[in-house]
Amino acid sequence: MARDIRKLLESDDEQNRPELRLGHEERFLKKLEATLPQQKKKTLPYHKIAASVALIIGLGAFFVWKGNTVVSEETVVEKKKIDNSIEKISLGDLSPNLKKIESYYMASINLEISGLEVSNKTKALIDSFMGELNELNHEYGRLNKELNEIGPNDQTITAMVKNLQLRLEMLQKLKVKLNQLKSSKNETVKEASV
Repeated sequence: MARDIRKLLESDDEQNRPELRLGHEERFLKKLEATLPQQKKKTLPYHKIAASVALIIGLGAFFVWKGNTVVSEETVVEKKKIDNSIEKISLGDLSPNLKKIESYYMASINLEISGLEVSNKTKALIDSFMGELNELNHEYGRLNKELNEIGPNDQTITAMVKNLQLRLEMLQKLKVKLNQLKSSKNETVKEASV
């Protein structure tokens, strides 16, 4: 009773296969062509081609220009002439990023100094902090001199940035201490009046 399934399927296909009438395929193709829209040949108008070319040229010029400015910003070191004989560079002259860092810290330091309220009771505290700040300022000058003599290196640049950070932190600590003194003075005045 073992039958080969392949032979059964082949014989079944031959027996059950319907016969198509003559010309069936031709009629089918005609109906297909009538129902499907004919595709037009795609032609690009000249203004679309010109716009595409202009866009490509514009993008190419932009990237070439952008690439040149990035390289020149990172590699150019501006030198300032002082006394017509000595050329000095500062931290901000090395790169735009370092210039932003230096400008930020210097502006913050100056803002903190200008915001200090000096009175007879706080003068001694402010003077002691200003003395330490002056020492850090001299150290920054020494590092700047080293930068000019030896040339830019990671240690000098890092030390200069740390110096700026330390000065700002000192001024912020001074401001906190002044606020503490002021609040303790207010508390003693309140207690005395009660």
